[in-house]
Amino acid sequence: MAASEAAATRETVTTGPRREILIILPGLLLAIMLAMLDQLVVSTALPRIVGDLGGVTHLSWVVTAYVLASTVTTPLYGKLGDLYGRKRLLMAAIVLFLVGSALSGMSHSMDQLIAFRALQGLGAGGLLVGAIATIGDLVSPRERGQYMGYMMAAMTLAMVAGPLVGGYITDSLSWRWIFYINMPIGGAALLYLAATLHMPRRKIQHKIDYLGAVLLAIATTSIVLLTTWGGTQYAWGSAQILGLGAIAVATTAAFIAVEARATEPILPLHVFRNRNFSLVSAMSFLLGMAMLGGLTFLPLYQQTVQHLSATGSGLMLIPLMLGSTVTALIAGRVTTKTGRYKALPIIGAGIMAVAMYLLTRLGVDTSKLTTGLYFVVLGVGMGFLMQITTLVAQNSVEQRDIGVASSSRTFFQQIGGSIGVAAFGAIFAHRLTGVLSTQLPGARLGSGGPQLNPVMLRHLPAAFQHVVFGAITQAVQTVFFWAAPTALVVFALAWLIKEVPLRGRTTPAAEQTEPELVG
Repeated sequence: MAASEAAATRETVTTGPRREILIILPGLLLAIMLAMLDQLVVSTALPRIVGDLGGVTHLSWVVTAYVLASTVTTPLYGKLGDLYGRKRLLMAAIVLFLVGSALSGMSHSMDQLIAFRALQGLGAGGLLVGAIATIGDLVSPRERGQYMGYMMAAMTLAMVAGPLVGGYITDSLSWRWIFYINMPIGGAALLYLAATLHMPRRKIQHKIDYLGAVLLAIATTSIVLLTTWGGTQYAWGSAQILGLGAIAVATTAAFIAVEARATEPILPLHVFRNRNFSLVSAMSFLLGMAMLGGLTFLPLYQQTVQHLSATGSGLMLIPLMLGSTVTALIAGRVTTKTGRYKALPIIGAGIMAVAMYLLTRLGVDTSKLTTGLYFVVLGVGMGFLMQITTLVAQNSVEQRDIGVASSSRTFFQQIGGSIGVAAFGAIFAHRLTGVLSTQLPGARLGSGGPQLNPVMLRHLPAAFQHVVFGAITQAVQTVFFWAAPTALVVFALAWLIKEVPLRGRTTPAAEQTEPELVG
């Protein structure tokens, strides 16, 4: 056993009574839902936003600005929380998110909205990481599984509720209210956590790794822009894309060199010497790639080929939610009772690979019931896998690096998702245009999915509709054909995880020896 693994095994965690943790939990779940809901709600309102503000050429930046800002700041929130205390960073993130939400709702141009969405993202980067790391501070790994199950349930609920809430608010009120609705939810989370969250922390001197933070931000931005623009706005061999690639490589190398020498690095390289931590980081990257990259294109299939409304498309995610919620709670109970966890990510990744294969079988005539059953299988795999990777990451590091472990796992998943959406988007568009150009030569239906919206397709002749539905189906099948091997790699990596005993809680005497300051 490596020295770092041995240290993680011996270390215990100061935990509060279960009743106190359950009192804090609703506030943390609200923070998680706040971040996830906003990312999902906005996508439903984008057509209406463009109709009001114009600027269709900048439409993707409404999403990209938010994702980019939250991804860049995720590791920073994890480290600063470790240094200055989790509560103040989490509350600051909520305030920043709410300010960005209010300004986004008051935007009068697309440029303003993009800027304010970036401000929102700066706050969102700390919401999910802050909540997960807070649980890591308060609950021992042995008991943490059941609370991770609650968080997984909240995330899945947000996945289902996001499109439904976004569609309803946009139709009934105005797209501006998808941002204003954050105010009461975020305000409730802020007040609740201020009243209930009291965490111990040490008074220590800090030296912030500003150079490392800047280099990480530049490297991350370059990677996200490269995968977003490559093959779409600019050709892969263009000077812009090659330049972004060179910047990404140079700043990544510089970041590694700086972190190796920094007194308090923003992303300590020593945590990657732990095999389990490196494994779950790689698994998280591939999970983000397969999940976000693959599932992005299902709504188009559902709303065109299966003739579902936007609301119906959201409702079809309920089987996924049920599958993931039930299995996440089961996984949490198993880890709490037995202290064992290695089998769970293996089972989850295996089931997820099966689900990806099943989704390659989606056809023009596939029933909604069959699609729902495929989603159940996918949800079961997610439930056994997603939160257990966080648990393994946190148990692989010393208690002082809990925030780094939480933020790093989220960071790699977000980067994987960004690359996955771009890569699978190129695969989807290539297959779609290839089929259309073969079967409908000379037809001007656009070069990719965004032009093939349900409203436009309803006005096509029946013969054309049949061809286009077949092309969309084949494109979706191809996406999951490439996503399935990614899930298989996750399955292979899960077998390499070494089951290090989960840390337990400290004794009351040990708790009393640690100087505390409420914050």
